[in-house]
Amino acid sequence: MERYNLVVIGGGSGGLVVAAGGSALGARVALAEKHTLPFTSERGTAIRAMGGDCLQYGCVPSKALLAAAKAVHAAREAGRFAIRGVSDPGPQDLGAVMDYVHGAQAHIAPADSVERFEGLGVDVLLGAGRLESAHEVDVNGTIVWGRHVVIATGSRANIPPIPGLEETGYLTNESVWHARNLPGGLLVMGGGPIGTELGQAFARLGSKVTIVSSSSHICPKEDADVAAVLAKRLRSEGVTIHDDSSATKVATREGKKIVTVKPKNGAEFDVAVDEILVATGRRPNLEGLNLEGAGVKFGRRGIEIDAKCRTNVPSIWAIGDVAGPYLFTHWAGYQAGIVLRNTLSPIALASCDVANTPWITYTDPEIAHVGLGEEEAKRKGVPHRVFRASFEHNDRAVCDGTWEDNFAKVLVDPKGKILGAGIVHPHAGDLLGEIVLAKKNGLPLSALASVIHAYPSLSEIHGAVARDYLKTSLTPGRKRILTKLAAFLRR
Repeated sequence: MERYNLVVIGGGSGGLVVAAGGSALGARVALAEKHTLPFTSERGTAIRAMGGDCLQYGCVPSKALLAAAKAVHAAREAGRFAIRGVSDPGPQDLGAVMDYVHGAQAHIAPADSVERFEGLGVDVLLGAGRLESAHEVDVNGTIVWGRHVVIATGSRANIPPIPGLEETGYLTNESVWHARNLPGGLLVMGGGPIGTELGQAFARLGSKVTIVSSSSHICPKEDADVAAVLAKRLRSEGVTIHDDSSATKVATREGKKIVTVKPKNGAEFDVAVDEILVATGRRPNLEGLNLEGAGVKFGRRGIEIDAKCRTNVPSIWAIGDVAGPYLFTHWAGYQAGIVLRNTLSPIALASCDVANTPWITYTDPEIAHVGLGEEEAKRKGVPHRVFRASFEHNDRAVCDGTWEDNFAKVLVDPKGKILGAGIVHPHAGDLLGEIVLAKKNGLPLSALASVIHAYPSLSEIHGAVARDYLKTSLTPGRKRILTKLAAFLRR
């Protein structure tokens, strides 16, 4: 039996970081991955790509698709910038767009390939990993022993039990990348990040898109005022949104897929489309791991772990979508670093920093978020104040034509310490980092006012929010002192 310092089950973003990092630190590492995609590198070499959901079905293809859709939208909107000679390009060739998407994947694939990781000294075992004990993992009949076992098997689309859905057929974030014909009508079940991102992309490419969202507004993890900006944009681009609604049944009639939609308040109605995209959440990939046999606790949301990413079995760890609490590539990578420190470092165990984890919805405009939202703070009874700044007064945004409706807001506690923030703007994701850094290091919101932001830049929005806060700290007593000081200096 081969013995390793680390045995990793799953070659997605989290598992790959553990494997590469562990090998770089001198550990002997085995990586089990059951699903690879064939790619041809730019040098013409055939490779087998791992990468999990991120490379194969998630972050990479979706962002490439959004970029293509954004280019089409920019052509339609050229007249807004007084550009002549550009006409509406109309519906796009989805097959050609998917070729672009797959090209982006092929460019990135070598970094996640079996060949690269073998070159790093990792023993890549192609097959599904199954726990045989607290230290033993079976991969296609071969059992390997690990001092530590890391489970990083990810998640997949959650398919709701809607009558007729299986018989009629549907797309998910996995199968959509094989589509070659643009649907004239597309119904998206789910108004979260996946549903809104792909829904907007297909609308811009030329589909008539309907989003059915079971929550009171799309992007339910965001504050209503933030989500409203995105909803307004989507509707302006022809997307129909049904909030507080659910699909109750699906059927086929006269070559169309008929989805019956039931609003929370109101009568059912039918929507006829060419294709359905299911984006109603994710479910952890737990099947086949033999968690019960190894004594590992798990539930509907995934494997139970502590703040150190450790399960109830001391030698077994879990990261990424299979454990949560966040289902982000950057969260899985961050957890991988925590596990490496906790398994290979002699220093005290590290814990995950859940409170300072950012997330971004990559629609246009983007939504960026960290920490407490305003509605969550109210619900939990957390004392807070909210400070906002509109991009209407940001000169760079005005020049770029990205000022309308977009804004940034920051929540602070009674002493001015940052509790959370939300930004809605086409470049919100790039702007969030400064606030995350300040929040993580315990800086007050006022500290952002002392940063010299280049002019004109979108980052000036942080100074604008901070100045809004500073105005409230100018009490009547302080105003009198400053007035007297100014009068003295004029003498």
